[in-house]
Amino acid sequence: MNRGTVKFFNDSKGYGFIRDEESGKEYFVHAKGLIDEIRDNDEVTFELVDGRKGLNAVNVKLA
Repeated sequence: MNRGTVKFFNDSKGYGFIRDEESGKEYFVHAKGLIDEIRDNDEVTFELVDGRKGLNAVNVKLA
């Protein structure tokens, strides 16, 4: 399970980005991958899966 911070999330479009705490990399997150509702700067835990354009964050929960 990875830990990170929500850098940006747009509720109306249903997507955003999470910055990984350890690596500093940013990962795409779609509303379908959320368990909890998230907002900018929330601390979260997440898993990574291969998406069409690279790794995507899924099973995103508030930490």
